[in-house]
Amino acid sequence: MIELHVDGKRLWATLHQLAEIGGTEAGGVARVALTDADKAGRDQFVEWLTDVGCTVHLDRMGNLFGRREGTDPNRDPVVIGSHLDSQPTGGKFDGAYGVMVGLEILRVLDDHQHRTKAPIEVVSWTNEEGARFPPAMLGSGVFGGEFSLEEGLSATASDGTVLLDELVRIGYSGSDACGGRPVGFYLEPHIEQGPILEAKDIAIGVVTGVQGIRWYDVSIKGFESHAGTTPMDRRSDAMLSAARLITAVDEIARRRPEGRSTVGVISSTPNSRNTVAGTVQLTVDLRHPNPDELAVMHDELIEAADSIFPVPSVEQIWYSPPVEFDAKVAEAIRQSATASGFEAIDIVSGAGHDAVYINRVAPTGMLFIPCEDGLSHNEAETITEQHSSAGAEVALQAVLQLAE
Repeated sequence: MIELHVDGKRLWATLHQLAEIGGTEAGGVARVALTDADKAGRDQFVEWLTDVGCTVHLDRMGNLFGRREGTDPNRDPVVIGSHLDSQPTGGKFDGAYGVMVGLEILRVLDDHQHRTKAPIEVVSWTNEEGARFPPAMLGSGVFGGEFSLEEGLSATASDGTVLLDELVRIGYSGSDACGGRPVGFYLEPHIEQGPILEAKDIAIGVVTGVQGIRWYDVSIKGFESHAGTTPMDRRSDAMLSAARLITAVDEIARRRPEGRSTVGVISSTPNSRNTVAGTVQLTVDLRHPNPDELAVMHDELIEAADSIFPVPSVEQIWYSPPVEFDAKVAEAIRQSATASGFEAIDIVSGAGHDAVYINRVAPTGMLFIPCEDGLSHNEAETITEQHSSAGAEVALQAVLQLAE
């Protein structure tokens, strides 16, 4: 039987060709979900799928599947994928790496006219980033049952744009049901987006799970007044309340080695330098791999808010519990890494991924490769060609194992 291996140079060239779509002057990409740039990226992906003889399937959330049939019609497919959408100032490899690794696997199979027993599918999930249509991982979330189809299609951007309208506008509103599609195994290759693998000089991370995430919208209502004439002890300053809450949010995570907390968005009115802020809106992101500890962090956030004046109104808008991935998929990745000559370690993901929701409906796993300085969600995000090839080779061998 012929041995199958990825073409690392071809994968590297494809990653950079894709990165030209929505490419930025700083070397990153801006392919925000369902924009014209995202449409162009999808169009290119469909063209590549067609070139290797795949059938293309599109569901009602715009999730895009390329399918290569297997020899056993009774087997459910092994699915590889991630997402093509990016942050507004994103990097070349976040998400795109997993989809292009799946494409490279299809190309290897096509090169050698090799048919696996199980079908092979590659998927690009819609709106993973959530940068335009919150919450994140929306396409996979509907597929995995976290959100209803109505919730997914009615997701609304800050400018009032509705997700369904944009799917229709760019021509990617499909007719297939979102959810219920058979998946035998799901594998998501991804850059780590953190510093652990690089610091340990290890090429492959076997992702055993994902830490829990809680997202909040916070609104603070104070009272607008003149900055020069209002005494300090007579102010109801929404910005001061926000500053105290932001400090408390930071301290919540710093008390825990595995905790993470972020205030990523803040806005105020009237947004005038000589007026005491009347209202402030901000976001809070709390993360921890232990669900009980994350619940305590939630309680501490509410307690901190209640102790501040003016009192912030805190609304939890999303909770993604900690996830443990399938042991069989993880073992297939470990064995494939060893057989391919790469050192691998188990790792817990600090970021949310589409695999979180697919794990609810199919045996799921992820593999990580290092990224330089652990940097992601940044135009300077980068990986090496060597690590790119290593991750793809391990993914190919794991897919072959699971498909046979």
